[in-house]
Amino acid sequence: MTTLARGADTLTRDALAVLQPGFVGTTAPDWLLRRIGEGLHSVGLFGRNIHTPEQLAALTAQLRAERDDVLVAIDEEGGDVTRLEVRSGSSFPGNHALGAVDDADLTHDVAAELGRRLAACGVNLNWAPSADVNSNPDNPVIGVRSFGADPALVARHTAAYVRGLQSSGVAACTKHFPGHGDTSVDSHHALPTIDVSLEVLRERELAPFRAAIEAGTKAVMSAHILVPALDADRPATLSHRILTGLLREELGYDGLIVTDAVEMQAIAATYGIARGSVLAIAAGADALCVGGGLADDDTVVVLRDALVAAVRSGELPEERLADAAARVRALGEWTGSSLRSDHAPQTGIGLVAARRALSVTGTHDALTSPPYVAAFTPMANIAVGDETPWGVAAELTRRLPGTETGTYGDGVSADDVLAAAGTRRIVAVVRDVHRHAWMASAVDALIAARPDTVVIEMGVPQSEPRGALHVATYGAARVCGMAAAEVLTGA
Repeated sequence: MTTLARGADTLTRDALAVLQPGFVGTTAPDWLLRRIGEGLHSVGLFGRNIHTPEQLAALTAQLRAERDDVLVAIDEEGGDVTRLEVRSGSSFPGNHALGAVDDADLTHDVAAELGRRLAACGVNLNWAPSADVNSNPDNPVIGVRSFGADPALVARHTAAYVRGLQSSGVAACTKHFPGHGDTSVDSHHALPTIDVSLEVLRERELAPFRAAIEAGTKAVMSAHILVPALDADRPATLSHRILTGLLREELGYDGLIVTDAVEMQAIAATYGIARGSVLAIAAGADALCVGGGLADDDTVVVLRDALVAAVRSGELPEERLADAAARVRALGEWTGSSLRSDHAPQTGIGLVAARRALSVTGTHDALTSPPYVAAFTPMANIAVGDETPWGVAAELTRRLPGTETGTYGDGVSADDVLAAAGTRRIVAVVRDVHRHAWMASAVDALIAARPDTVVIEMGVPQSEPRGALHVATYGAARVCGMAAAEVLTGA
């Protein structure tokens, strides 16, 4: 079918339909509403767009006044990565805590309650769950976002999460295909490589995605990673062999393929966002996530025009763009007609799950007087962000008024903490201590000076338990801090 036969207006609408842009503000800007009227079919929300559930519901209603089947997407994993509760911390533990409990029914119910809350606010596409097998404990971007390091465990919890979320009428977007767990580079900053055999990939990385497809995931998000065993030349997001050959043809997936954000440096610094977007659609992607960093009309126009120009030049087959746009519209139709389970609110399920996830080593008397909380804080990755509070200080302060706290980074010494703590009992809060030599050194010196020090590990627990009492929470969500504080105070 030629462009002339279908018409330039149809081509432009298809090009807009495959974009998932973000924007700035808590109400929809005029340019966004205008583009929705012109054919834009999806919008991505971030923490900057959300203040309260009521405000979010009003925002999504504003979008649907322009198009009732618009896809409103969000990156709400729960745990460390939250947009609904970006300013307070999540009411749900993340994947790693759920994997530590290893109760698939609990994972289903947590995802169903999260989906219920999203649906109540008008959100119908969630860029979750992360189905990555965290086989590299030094992974700087996945970590507690993964259910764990065992492919079978990750597979069963991914499937449970997908079913739970979608039972609420919210489409799941399983990520990051074909698996981001065995990387040592954050794709927000550069292009990672997973250099393992095809056999390992099939048995390890792909197992959770097969489970997600069987569970009926409505969307799959591609990873900006180079996997030489599958394609030595192009990252997964831009690889026809991976998106079409592997995901579509070999694994039999027929739903929506969404790219990770095209402005991430793994794509932007190597191909540019316009060129990368064209290559992604040509490779088999159906929707382009953009807007975490670029959130304006100019970006939408640049990408729209790049896709239209690529069709007109013959670089991008028109049928491929039309197929991608059709898949986006089909998901919009599903979200409007999906059967939702009649879930009663389970408001306390997140704290229940966080409590069950705790691993406690050692003994101690319950804290009865205000302690000194030393929060050893590494640099947060972009997916998590540094604006979301974490730790146990807020909850301990609520339970033990007068609790003092200090935040410490690279370069801290044990003497700094000891001087600030005085005679107070020290609670050292760490995050992935095995990944940060400065943190391990400071905490070990602190314990040597004060053997009664309590250590709360809120990342991936890899090292030996430290301190008189060691509590592993398997995540840094607000409810993980609440559960840990209960242990410390004997609640």
